[in-house]
Amino acid sequence: MIFIVCERSYALRQAAVMPPDLVDAVVTGKPITGGRHSTLARIIEFAERHNEDPGAVKAFARLEVNRMERGIPYLDVIYAAAPMIGLTGTVWSLLRVFSAISSETGLPDPVKFTSGVALALSATLLGLCIAIPSLVGGGYLNRRVGNYAAQLDVLLERILARSRAKNLVEAEM
Repeated sequence: MIFIVCERSYALRQAAVMPPDLVDAVVTGKPITGGRHSTLARIIEFAERHNEDPGAVKAFARLEVNRMERGIPYLDVIYAAAPMIGLTGTVWSLLRVFSAISSETGLPDPVKFTSGVALALSATLLGLCIAIPSLVGGGYLNRRVGNYAAQLDVLLERILARSRAKNLVEAEM
């Protein structure tokens, strides 16, 4: 969970996805320079190589968005599974506690009882300590990818319009 959140946070920084200079060049129609290893740069390169097929360019952009989402669905699995594992540990510990009740007195051994309850609470806490950061991290990263996807959609229209204009100029010559 920690690796996924840290790696995706680093991979989804603005300079790696949509460098401001490259976005500015697309929006203003200036020559495209800089940011050659970013998501937006890969989309622009693909659009330049396949300027006659806007459908392929849009499909490639969707693949790039899918690439940005890599690993994030695992956070949902971790978020869902961690409390269940913690709950399993809690139930298992409480079963041990209540199975240690003396048949003669009907009371548990105080040492075993407190250690069993402590283990049960520790299992619950561990599950929650894993689930809560997974939920927060996954939500943050999903929102970030969603924002980038919306921005890429707008920029993709500009890129495709630029390609159409370039094709028209070449056709007239």
